[in-house]
Amino acid sequence: MSSAISIDPHYLVARLKALLAIASPTGFTDEAVRHTARELERLGLEVVLTRRGAIRARRPGAARRPARGIVSHLDTLGAQVKLLKPNGRLELVPIGHWSARFAEGARASIFSAKGTYRGSILPLKASGHTFNEEVDTQPSGWRHVELRVDALARSQHDLTQLGIDVGDIIAIDPAPEFLENGFIVSRHLDDKAGVAVMLAALEAMNREKVETPVDTYWLFTIGEEVGVGASAVVTPDIASLVAIDNGTTAPGQNSSEFGVTLVMADQTGPFDYHLCKKLFELCGANGIRVQKDVFRYYRSDAASAVEAGHDVRTALLAFGVDASHGYERIHLHALISVAKLVVHYLESQIEIERDAEETAVGLKGFTHQKVPEAEQDLTPEDGQEG
Repeated sequence: MSSAISIDPHYLVARLKALLAIASPTGFTDEAVRHTARELERLGLEVVLTRRGAIRARRPGAARRPARGIVSHLDTLGAQVKLLKPNGRLELVPIGHWSARFAEGARASIFSAKGTYRGSILPLKASGHTFNEEVDTQPSGWRHVELRVDALARSQHDLTQLGIDVGDIIAIDPAPEFLENGFIVSRHLDDKAGVAVMLAALEAMNREKVETPVDTYWLFTIGEEVGVGASAVVTPDIASLVAIDNGTTAPGQNSSEFGVTLVMADQTGPFDYHLCKKLFELCGANGIRVQKDVFRYYRSDAASAVEAGHDVRTALLAFGVDASHGYERIHLHALISVAKLVVHYLESQIEIERDAEETAVGLKGFTHQKVPEAEQDLTPEDGQEG
């Protein structure tokens, strides 16, 4: 095992900037797929694509099975045209689950049959000079915003002449800022930061000639924001699947914008006991800051893989994100920490050899969850007052 893993922060940031520059709301991910596939090929991996563009790339190890998979998603939040309005503006529906509060004021691109148009998402009552205090008291929600197209569009007919139609996909500008102190503020860090983490880990493994005991699969999905995720990209060789995604640094949560956030459960239930234990111990053994968290309103690529019927051990490594699905903020420290852990995990030895087969007869090699009774220096008298 390597004594130290060096993640190149300049490479990681460059990959993140390039990904953020490519619009990829769910349903419009082809160019992000092409960009990522070319980078994987440059790093020496053979790329296999599903029909719709999910990526599976294999890095050979000493044995084929039980292979390990790392997964993140290329698709982001966005919107679609719901209705061409009589006033020449567009009613919207969201792609993915995000609040219209964060849509207000956003700049956006509309992908129409005649080309791309630019526009702004505005509340229905956008002018204080006209509506006075109503700009503050109007309801919030997708029915209370509209997209103003930056073209001659005063009516439904004008919109039709522009080639804009119901169902057209809309990409929201990320508006990224990379600060000298390591903070990164942008939309769509979920999960383009996860993709950048995976590429940075792979670049480090190639640069430092890291060998792995089994094959590793680098998976990139295109429908996580709408629940499809890794349902169609996992192979039977993969026994363990680690998702890389955002952790929510909000009141009541234990996530952090620094170090690794090891997610113990999400709304679909607990992650794999043995895999999570291993990842936590690897953090301790390699000096990686780590904290655990549980998310009640969250699902990831790992959930969709299990729900699709793949019998894989799953875990979720998160980089702390403030204001997830809004104007998100992360810190480079977390991204580097997660990338380091990915490398240490992939180079670590296999403990559960039985995982090489999807099923096995009998209990030989099956795992235990024996937890000894905790030792305490507490006697009945210790609880008595004064």
